[in-house]
Amino acid sequence: MNRFGSRPLFVVAGLFALALSILQLKGVFAGEDLVPGERKGPEMVTTLVPTFVQRVVAEGRLTTYPGAEVVVGSEVAGTIVSLPVTEKQSVRKGQLIAEIRADDLRAQLAEAEARVAETDAEIRLADAERERAQSLFSQQVDTASRRDKAVRDLEVSTARRTTALAVATRLEAEIAKRRIVAPIDGVVIVRHVDAGESIDARAAIVTIADLTQVRVEAEVDEYDAGRLVIGSPVGVTAEGFDGRRWRGTVEEIPDTVAGRKLKPQDPGKPADTRVLLVKIRLDEATPLKLGQRVEVEIGG
Repeated sequence: MNRFGSRPLFVVAGLFALALSILQLKGVFAGEDLVPGERKGPEMVTTLVPTFVQRVVAEGRLTTYPGAEVVVGSEVAGTIVSLPVTEKQSVRKGQLIAEIRADDLRAQLAEAEARVAETDAEIRLADAERERAQSLFSQQVDTASRRDKAVRDLEVSTARRTTALAVATRLEAEIAKRRIVAPIDGVVIVRHVDAGESIDARAAIVTIADLTQVRVEAEVDEYDAGRLVIGSPVGVTAEGFDGRRWRGTVEEIPDTVAGRKLKPQDPGKPADTRVLLVKIRLDEATPLKLGQRVEVEIGG
């Protein structure tokens, strides 16, 4: 028996394995994401190229949209005589929130209005005197100086009325500043003072928020910036709501990075890193509270 008789079989087997390897490598380098058994062309391709989905995990807080949370204060100092709203109460734009004592201003306003009425009477009399003096002068019965004096008296009375009216208008504006009204529709989430307290100018009285206009602001590490895309789906979870997850969408990616404000819950993460404050729209209602800490998973 020829000891070389089995060599052709080894050669054929080797060539077959080499051809199979070439076919597999061709599928890999062509960048085709295939699964076992998927048919591409005339042959059955068995190469599997895994696809990796990137995701970003970050922490954030529930906040309102700009303009949906307002701290309502007073322009002037004074004593609060009325504060008819309570926390968790819904209010409408223009509704009275608080009133500061203005008794002295109202008394001054009444005096100014009386002066306006007094000058109105003076104007009527001065106008009649001017007409009479003009008539007598036209008939050459009276002198031009008496006519000019009557004209001057009318002008003086008119000027006095203008001054009194300006004072009344100023006092009305001062009184209006002491009536604090809601600037937006919303809910009173904090009442900073109580009726009877004396406050300084620009002191906070209540905080009002529109709880229908809320979103999540997530602090994403700056090194994950390249993996963020507007419109990416987001999963939102929070402690105390085990097993619950809410859907959201990335709606704004800032152009600048800032310092981290939230202390990471993971002690292994550095607290002094730079972050992107990514804005996330909530796609469904949640029981979360304003300021509550949440965890978000962007993509994935």
